[in-house]
Amino acid sequence: MAANEEIGAESAEAFGPVLADFERHLRAERGLSAHTVRAYLGDVTDLLAHAHRMGVRDVAGLDVRVLRAWLAAQHALGRSRATLARRTASARVFTAFVHRRGLLPTDPGALLGTPKQGRTLPRVLRQDEATALLDRRPARGRTAEADDRTSDSGQRRESREEPALDDGTDAVALRDQAVFELLYGSAIRIGELCGLDVDDVDLARRTIRVIGKGDKERTVPVSAPAARAVDAWLRRGRPGLVRDRSGPALFLGTRGGRLHPTVVRRDLHRRLEELGLPDMGPHGLRHSAATHLLEGGADLRSVQEILGHSSLATTQMYTHVTAERLRAAYRQAHPRA
Repeated sequence: MAANEEIGAESAEAFGPVLADFERHLRAERGLSAHTVRAYLGDVTDLLAHAHRMGVRDVAGLDVRVLRAWLAAQHALGRSRATLARRTASARVFTAFVHRRGLLPTDPGALLGTPKQGRTLPRVLRQDEATALLDRRPARGRTAEADDRTSDSGQRRESREEPALDDGTDAVALRDQAVFELLYGSAIRIGELCGLDVDDVDLARRTIRVIGKGDKERTVPVSAPAARAVDAWLRRGRPGLVRDRSGPALFLGTRGGRLHPTVVRRDLHRRLEELGLPDMGPHGLRHSAATHLLEGGADLRSVQEILGHSSLATTQMYTHVTAERLRAAYRQAHPRA
């Protein structure tokens, strides 16, 4: 495992087996996403490397002193509050795991405090800016240096003209329009979007079936423009990019593989720059959509369901409501307003 190599050959012998068990636990028992598993393993690998430098040669030697020394070293390196909070959480998950396995007599992670995080929210588009982003007609005959990365191929390739359709509309432009409309029109995560299959889309009901964090499935409504854009992509764009290896993937790269999140991020940054709009990634579109839902009168619980948050507190932190709307709600609902 790559994590073992980072620890070093000497300590890999001591910590390698428990790291492998921990990885299986995260993937199989907790059902975490590949991204979350990588983050946890990276944090714990770093913790064990620090513990080894402190003379710990077995997982049983982990105690709160070692954990706090590691976090202090992270702070000294200038790690952000968000990173420190995540690494604290990773340490807690790991020590709880090895304690349940009987490898630690007590759980030292339970003694760790959680660094307070500032509620820094990503920049959001105004509603008129979102309209400008999505109403811009894609350029025809766009070349793509571009989709040189898909999930099944990280190799670069030469620029070439994208396959054009008979009506002159570029297949990749149709795809990008559907992607941007769906990101904003359903507020799904970029990983959820790239994981969609054709059968996950119900255009008649204007819903999509999404597999979110922890492999939790939810049904999400989509906007009418998003449904029209996806329909256009399916009828006039996707057939031009389908290859033998495309499988059921809804969105395809130019080589026919499942569309990679890196391509989506790059294309979104490019379009925002072309239009002179605030630069943001797909997460910013998700946040913008949630904010605009609240501004339009959606209740917080409904937004929580759309976003796929397990806790309402997460939704409250993730979205912001304008002071004007809060005052309006107060005046409407409070008996003595």
